[in-house]
Amino acid sequence: MRAAVFEDFGGPEVIEIKNVPMPDPGPGEVRIKVEATAMNHLDLWVRRGLPIQTPMPHIGGSDIAGVVDMVGTGADDVPLGTRVVVDPSLDYDWYEAQDRGNTFNESPFRIIGEHTQGGFAEYAVVPASNILEIPDGFGSVEAAAAGLVFVTAWRALTTRGRLKLGESVLITGASGGVGTAAIQIARSAGAKVFAVTGGAENVARTQALGADVVYDRFEVEFSREVWRDTNKSGVDVVLDTVGEEIWPS
Repeated sequence: MRAAVFEDFGGPEVIEIKNVPMPDPGPGEVRIKVEATAMNHLDLWVRRGLPIQTPMPHIGGSDIAGVVDMVGTGADDVPLGTRVVVDPSLDYDWYEAQDRGNTFNESPFRIIGEHTQGGFAEYAVVPASNILEIPDGFGSVEAAAAGLVFVTAWRALTTRGRLKLGESVLITGASGGVGTAAIQIARSAGAKVFAVTGGAENVARTQALGADVVYDRFEVEFSREVWRDTNKSGVDVVLDTVGEEIWPS
Protein backbone atom coordinates (compact mmCIF):
# COMPACT_ATOMS: atom_id res chain seq x y z
CA MET A 1 0.00 0.00 0.00
CA ARG A 2 1.02 3.63 -0.38
CA ALA A 3 1.73 5.71 2.71
CA ALA A 4 3.32 8.98 3.84
CA VAL A 5 6.31 7.78 5.86
CA PHE A 6 9.30 9.27 7.64
CA GLU A 7 12.31 7.46 9.08
CA ASP A 8 14.09 10.44 10.67
CA PHE A 9 12.84 13.50 12.51
CA GLY A 10 12.93 16.86 10.77
CA GLY A 11 11.01 19.14 8.44
CA PRO A 12 8.58 18.28 5.63
CA GLU A 13 11.48 17.01 3.54
CA VAL A 14 11.76 13.83 5.67
CA ILE A 15 8.33 12.60 4.51
CA GLU A 16 8.26 10.17 1.61
CA ILE A 17 5.31 8.71 -0.28
CA LYS A 18 6.28 5.09 -0.69
CA ASN A 19 5.03 1.52 -0.80
CA VAL A 20 4.94 -0.23 2.57
CA PRO A 21 3.64 -3.66 3.62
CA MET A 22 -0.12 -3.97 4.01
CA PRO A 23 -0.97 -4.29 7.73
CA ASP A 24 -3.11 -7.16 8.97
CA PRO A 25 -5.39 -6.79 11.98
CA GLY A 26 -4.43 -8.66 15.13
CA PRO A 27 -6.78 -9.93 17.85
CA GLY A 28 -9.46 -7.35 18.64
CA GLU A 29 -8.41 -5.14 15.73
CA VAL A 30 -9.90 -4.08 12.42
CA ARG A 31 -8.35 -2.86 9.19
CA ILE A 32 -9.79 0.24 7.59
CA LYS A 33 -9.57 1.28 3.96
CA VAL A 34 -8.90 4.96 4.56
CA GLU A 35 -11.24 7.38 2.79
CA ALA A 36 -10.23 10.55 4.64
CA THR A 37 -7.75 11.68 7.24
CA ALA A 38 -6.98 15.03 8.84
CA MET A 39 -3.72 16.77 9.68
CA ASN A 40 -3.27 18.27 13.14
CA HIS A 41 -0.50 20.26 14.75
CA LEU A 42 0.35 17.06 16.60
CA ASP A 43 1.59 15.63 13.31
CA LEU A 44 4.16 18.43 13.08
CA TRP A 45 5.33 17.82 16.64
CA VAL A 46 5.70 14.08 16.06
CA ARG A 47 7.59 14.61 12.81
CA ARG A 48 9.94 17.09 14.50
CA GLY A 49 10.65 14.64 17.32
CA LEU A 50 8.65 14.56 20.53
CA PRO A 51 10.39 13.00 23.57
CA ILE A 52 8.45 9.76 23.16
CA GLN A 53 9.08 6.35 21.65
CA THR A 54 7.95 6.86 18.06
CA PRO A 55 7.84 3.65 15.99
CA MET A 56 10.07 3.97 12.93
CA PRO A 57 9.50 4.05 10.00
CA HIS A 58 6.52 6.11 11.07
CA ILE A 59 3.11 6.77 9.52
CA GLY A 60 1.39 9.73 11.16
CA GLY A 61 -2.26 10.72 11.16
CA SER A 62 -4.55 10.48 14.19
CA ASP A 63 -7.87 11.23 12.49
CA ILE A 64 -9.13 8.38 10.31
CA ALA A 65 -12.40 7.67 8.52
CA GLY A 66 -13.09 4.89 6.08
CA VAL A 67 -14.51 1.41 5.51
CA VAL A 68 -13.76 -1.76 7.50
CA ASP A 69 -12.30 -4.30 5.07
CA MET A 70 -10.82 -6.93 7.42
CA VAL A 71 -11.27 -7.93 11.06
CA GLY A 72 -9.08 -9.83 13.49
CA THR A 73 -10.12 -12.56 15.88
CA GLY A 74 -12.47 -11.27 18.53
CA ALA A 75 -13.75 -8.50 16.27
CA ASP A 76 -16.11 -10.67 14.25
CA ASP A 77 -19.11 -8.60 15.31
CA VAL A 78 -17.94 -5.72 13.09
CA PRO A 79 -19.52 -6.18 9.64
CA LEU A 80 -17.19 -5.77 6.68
CA GLY A 81 -18.05 -2.65 4.70
CA THR A 82 -19.06 -0.62 7.75
CA ARG A 83 -18.18 3.07 7.39
CA VAL A 84 -16.40 4.16 10.55
CA VAL A 85 -14.55 7.02 12.18
CA VAL A 86 -11.74 6.33 14.65
CA ASP A 87 -11.40 7.55 18.23
CA PRO A 88 -7.65 8.32 18.30
CA SER A 89 -7.21 7.82 22.07
CA LEU A 90 -5.72 4.57 23.36
CA ASP A 91 -5.37 3.00 26.82
CA TYR A 92 -7.44 5.64 28.56
CA ASP A 93 -10.16 4.99 31.13
CA TRP A 94 -12.10 8.20 31.85
CA TYR A 95 -13.70 6.80 35.01
CA GLU A 96 -10.39 5.56 36.38
CA ALA A 97 -8.86 8.98 35.72
CA GLN A 98 -11.65 10.62 37.68
CA ASP A 99 -11.07 8.28 40.61
CA ARG A 100 -7.35 8.98 40.83
CA GLY A 101 -7.65 12.73 40.53
CA ASN A 102 -7.00 12.79 36.76
CA THR A 103 -3.30 13.63 36.95
CA PHE A 104 -2.22 13.83 33.32
CA ASN A 105 1.32 12.53 33.88
CA GLU A 106 -0.03 9.38 35.53
CA SER A 107 -2.26 8.55 32.60
CA PRO A 108 -1.25 5.76 30.19
CA PHE A 109 -3.01 7.80 27.49
CA ARG A 110 -1.64 7.22 23.99
CA ILE A 111 -2.69 8.50 20.59
CA ILE A 112 -2.98 6.73 17.25
CA GLY A 113 -0.53 8.27 14.80
CA GLU A 114 1.71 9.46 17.63
CA HIS A 115 2.57 6.38 19.68
CA THR A 116 1.38 3.95 16.99
CA GLN A 117 1.13 3.89 13.21
CA GLY A 118 -1.57 6.20 11.90
CA GLY A 119 -3.82 6.94 8.98
CA PHE A 120 -1.67 8.72 6.39
CA ALA A 121 -1.91 5.60 4.27
CA GLU A 122 -4.32 3.65 2.11
CA TYR A 123 -5.08 1.29 5.01
CA ALA A 124 -4.82 1.51 8.80
CA VAL A 125 -5.22 -1.00 11.63
CA VAL A 126 -6.87 0.12 14.88
CA PRO A 127 -8.57 -1.53 17.88
CA ALA A 128 -12.18 -2.45 17.17
CA SER A 129 -13.11 -0.68 20.41
CA ASN A 130 -11.95 2.60 18.86
CA ILE A 131 -14.33 2.71 15.91
CA LEU A 132 -17.70 4.42 15.67
CA GLU A 133 -20.10 3.89 12.79
CA ILE A 134 -20.57 6.99 10.64
CA PRO A 135 -24.26 7.93 10.37
CA ASP A 136 -25.92 7.91 6.96
CA GLY A 137 -25.65 11.26 5.24
CA PHE A 138 -22.44 12.19 7.07
CA GLY A 139 -19.34 12.33 4.87
CA SER A 140 -15.98 10.75 5.61
CA VAL A 141 -14.21 14.10 5.27
CA GLU A 142 -16.43 15.66 7.93
CA ALA A 143 -16.05 12.61 10.18
CA ALA A 144 -12.25 12.63 9.89
CA ALA A 145 -12.13 16.27 10.96
CA ALA A 146 -13.68 15.57 14.36
CA GLY A 147 -11.59 13.00 16.23
CA LEU A 148 -8.51 14.54 17.81
CA VAL A 149 -9.92 18.02 18.44
CA PHE A 150 -12.94 16.55 20.23
CA VAL A 151 -10.74 14.22 22.31
CA THR A 152 -8.57 17.20 23.28
CA ALA A 153 -11.54 19.39 24.15
CA TRP A 154 -13.26 16.58 26.06
CA ARG A 155 -10.20 15.83 28.20
CA ALA A 156 -9.64 19.52 28.87
CA LEU A 157 -13.20 20.28 29.94
CA THR A 158 -14.30 17.07 31.64
CA THR A 159 -11.18 15.23 32.77
CA ARG A 160 -9.09 18.24 33.76
CA GLY A 161 -11.64 21.02 34.17
CA ARG A 162 -14.41 18.82 35.58
CA LEU A 163 -16.98 21.11 34.04
CA LYS A 164 -20.44 20.57 35.52
CA LEU A 165 -24.04 21.41 34.75
CA GLY A 166 -24.77 25.05 35.49
CA GLU A 167 -21.13 26.16 35.51
CA SER A 168 -19.53 28.65 33.12
CA VAL A 169 -16.52 28.34 30.84
CA LEU A 170 -14.39 30.83 28.91
CA ILE A 171 -12.92 29.48 25.66
CA THR A 172 -10.19 31.41 23.84
CA GLY A 173 -9.43 30.67 20.20
CA ALA A 174 -13.06 29.60 20.02
CA SER A 175 -13.25 29.43 16.23
CA GLY A 176 -10.36 26.95 15.95
CA GLY A 177 -10.63 23.17 15.92
CA VAL A 178 -10.41 22.54 19.67
CA GLY A 179 -12.41 25.69 20.38
CA THR A 180 -15.35 24.74 18.20
CA ALA A 181 -15.37 21.24 19.70
CA ALA A 182 -15.21 22.71 23.21
CA ILE A 183 -18.23 24.95 22.59
CA GLN A 184 -20.35 21.97 21.58
CA ILE A 185 -19.17 19.80 24.49
CA ALA A 186 -19.71 22.59 27.02
CA ARG A 187 -23.19 23.29 25.71
CA SER A 188 -24.04 19.59 25.88
CA ALA A 189 -22.83 19.58 29.50
CA GLY A 190 -25.25 22.38 30.33
CA ALA A 191 -22.60 25.04 30.87
CA LYS A 192 -22.74 28.71 29.94
CA VAL A 193 -20.16 29.44 27.26
CA PHE A 194 -18.18 32.66 26.93
CA ALA A 195 -16.11 32.56 23.74
CA VAL A 196 -13.28 34.68 22.34
CA THR A 197 -12.47 34.87 18.63
CA GLY A 198 -11.44 37.46 16.08
CA GLY A 199 -13.38 39.04 13.21
CA ALA A 200 -17.05 39.31 12.32
CA GLU A 201 -17.13 36.07 10.32
CA ASN A 202 -15.65 34.03 13.17
CA VAL A 203 -17.97 35.71 15.65
CA ALA A 204 -20.98 34.64 13.57
CA ARG A 205 -19.74 31.07 13.24
CA THR A 206 -19.03 30.83 16.96
CA GLN A 207 -22.50 32.12 17.78
CA ALA A 208 -24.00 29.56 15.40
CA LEU A 209 -22.27 26.77 17.34
CA GLY A 210 -24.13 27.81 20.47
CA ALA A 211 -21.79 30.06 22.46
CA ASP A 212 -23.86 32.21 24.82
CA VAL A 213 -21.59 35.26 24.70
CA VAL A 214 -18.96 35.92 22.02
CA TYR A 215 -16.23 38.56 22.20
CA ASP A 216 -14.36 39.89 19.17
CA ARG A 217 -10.82 40.32 20.46
CA PHE A 218 -10.19 42.98 17.82
CA GLU A 219 -13.01 45.10 19.20
CA VAL A 220 -12.99 44.67 23.00
CA GLU A 221 -10.72 43.76 25.89
CA PHE A 222 -12.49 40.50 26.58
CA SER A 223 -11.16 39.92 30.11
CA ARG A 224 -12.85 43.11 31.29
CA GLU A 225 -16.03 42.19 29.43
CA VAL A 226 -16.13 38.76 31.07
CA TRP A 227 -15.60 40.33 34.49
CA ARG A 228 -18.51 42.67 33.85
CA ASP A 229 -20.81 40.08 32.26
CA THR A 230 -20.34 37.66 35.17
CA ASN A 231 -21.09 40.36 37.78
CA LYS A 232 -17.42 40.29 38.82
CA SER A 233 -17.54 36.60 39.72
CA GLY A 234 -15.55 35.27 36.75
CA VAL A 235 -16.03 31.84 35.22
CA ASP A 236 -15.61 28.35 36.64
CA VAL A 237 -13.32 26.99 33.91
CA VAL A 238 -11.00 28.65 31.38
CA LEU A 239 -9.91 26.71 28.31
CA ASP A 240 -7.05 28.59 26.65
CA THR A 241 -6.40 27.12 23.20
CA VAL A 242 -4.10 29.96 22.12
CA GLY A 243 -0.96 28.89 23.95
CA GLU A 244 0.52 32.33 24.54
CA GLU A 245 -0.01 35.25 26.90
CA ILE A 246 -3.33 36.81 25.96
CA TRP A 247 -4.20 38.83 29.05
CA PRO A 248 -2.43 42.15 29.66
CA SER A 249 -0.50 42.27 32.92
